[in-house]
Formats: sequence, C-alpha cells, structure tokens
Amino acid sequence: MSDSVSRFRSIHDVYRAAHHQVGSIGRGVAVSALVATAALFLATHYSAPVMLFALLLGMAFGFLRAEPSFEQGIRFSTRTILRVGVALLGARLTLGDLAALGIAPLLITCSVVAATLLVGYGISRLFGMRGAFSVLSAGSVSICGASAALGIASTLPRDDRLHLDTVIVVVSVSTLSTIALVVYPIFAQQMGMGDVQAGVFLGATIHDVAQVVGAGFSVSESSGEIATVIKLLRVAMLLPLVIALAIATRALIKRHFMAGEPGGASPPVPWFLFGFLALVLINSLGWIPGSLVGLLASASTGCLITAVAALGIQSSIGEVLKRGWRPITVIVLQTLFMGAMGAALVTQLVSG
Repeated sequence: MSDSVSRFRSIHDVYRAAHHQVGSIGRGVAVSALVATAALFLATHYSAPVMLFALLLGMAFGFLRAEPSFEQGIRFSTRTILRVGVALLGARLTLGDLAALGIAPLLITCSVVAATLLVGYGISRLFGMRGAFSVLSAGSVSICGASAALGIASTLPRDDRLHLDTVIVVVSVSTLSTIALVVYPIFAQQMGMGDVQAGVFLGATIHDVAQVVGAGFSVSESSGEIATVIKLLRVAMLLPLVIALAIATRALIKRHFMAGEPGGASPPVPWFLFGFLALVLINSLGWIPGSLVGLLASASTGCLITAVAALGIQSSIGEVLKRGWRPITVIVLQTLFMGAMGAALVTQLVSG
C-alpha cells in the first residue's frame, strides 16, 4: 500500500512540475505572440517592416524580462520557435524554380553572396568589430536579412553581447530593406535594366523577402516573379552557411571568432536546418499541396516575428545605443558593396 502511495505521489509531483514548466513557457510565448500580432497589424496598415515593428514593440515590453514567470517562455521563443520558423522557410522553395532561372542569374547570385560574406566580414573587422558581430552582419546582409540574422545567431556562442548584436543587425537590415524597396526599383530603371535584369538585381541585393517581393512587382509582374525566386535562392544558402558556422565555431571558438572574449558557450548543432532541406526536397517532388505551402509559409513568418518580438523584450534600448555609430556604419557599407556588385554583374551578364 505504501509503495502504491509513494508511486502516486511521484507521478503527481512529475505532473505538477511538468504543468508548472508548460505554464512558465506558455506565459512568455503568449506575450511574445501578442507583441508579434500587434506588429503584424501595424505593419499591414502602415506599410512598414514587420520585423522592425516587432523588435521596437518588444523593447517597449522590456520590463517583462525581469519577471521570472515570463523569462523561460521568452527564451523559448528566441530559440525553439525561431528554429521552427527557419526550418519552415524551406516550404517556399523548389529545385525546379532554381533550375528555371538559367546559369547566369544563379552564378551572379552566388557570386554576390560569397563576395559580400567575405568583404563584409573584412569591413566589419576593419572597423574594429568583434568576430561574432562580423559574421552575423555579413551573413545577414548577404543572405536574407532578419531571418538570416536569427538563424546565424542560433549557431553562435551565446554571451551577454550576442542578443544586442542581433538586435542591431535586425534593426539595421530591416531599415535598409525598406529604403531599398523605394530606391532600388528607381535605380534599376535609371540604369536602363529590363525586366529580367531588374528582377535579378532586386532579388540578389535587397535583404528581406517581403521587401524583395514589393520592389520586384513594383517594376513588373515578370520582375517580381524573378526577384522572388532569386531571393529564395539566397534563403537556401542559409543552410550551408549555418552548418559551416556551427562546425567552424566549435573548432575555432577560442582562437578566432571570440578571441579574447571569454564566456561564450558552445553553439548547438543546427538540426533545424535539415528540416529546411527536407521541406525543399519534399516541395520539389510536389508532395506538398499548394494550399499547405501557403500555410507553412505563413507559419514560418509567424514564428520568426514572434522570435523577433521576444528578442526585443530581452533587449534594452539604452544598451543598444551604447554600441555607437560603428555597427550601423558597417552594415550600411556592406549593403552598399552588395548593391554595387549586384548592379555591375547584372548589367554585364544578364540580357534584359
């Protein structure tokens, strides 16, 4: 009898602990999702970057990061929900879309991304920025803006400065994407680019997916379709980059990326990116119905906005401002390099 009572109490204790755990996570996730919903509403009605709204609104709720009942769920949002969102990005892409582009746009896109990664990293180091920020900013600018920043940050060693680095990068690339949405289509027309050239240029040089779509379709329907596929090719490059970063940081953490900066933890294995690859392959085989593709894409966006909102809650505006002018200047220079290289290659190698 006593053994049965003891087992019952053990099961009851486990249940209570699990219930408390879920409740703690749920509160933080709920407030992050609420901030994300408000950001999406404002972005839809005022035609502004949703990621930027989510981050700034999240910062307004920064007082919650000191509340133990919210802390666990907010952290869960910036890690687990983020990784789910990045994995679901794979549902937007098929290998057939990439093959249909032809060799020149593919080579241009790969060249622009690779060069921006290398030169962007060098620019950042030249301005005295630490290795982790340099990788984060160069990867974000070259691949897919805020989404890439979140994916890359998930593989870098976590320390007291990483979340501030991520906030600065997300704010900067979101703002620059909005500027590019207005300026780049005008620039493409002034340069005499045809629909194909404009689509490749816009897809290869604007940071965030939403701004690429808006800029492309503002030129023409053909440019919009091409720009979107080119942009998704850049999104696909997140997979090899993050895997490479995970391997590199595990091997070189003390000697290179964070040299002289103790306290960084070993980065996790990015298993979520294999989910991204699996969805690309499954979608390429036509096994995902069109309606479900749209649903997965929306779910991905929702997860990423929620993660950014939680990141904002974790951040302090004062701490961000203390970082000074150099981080933003670095990201602006990386963006200008990418735009100039993209324009030069497109006008030389792609017929209008």
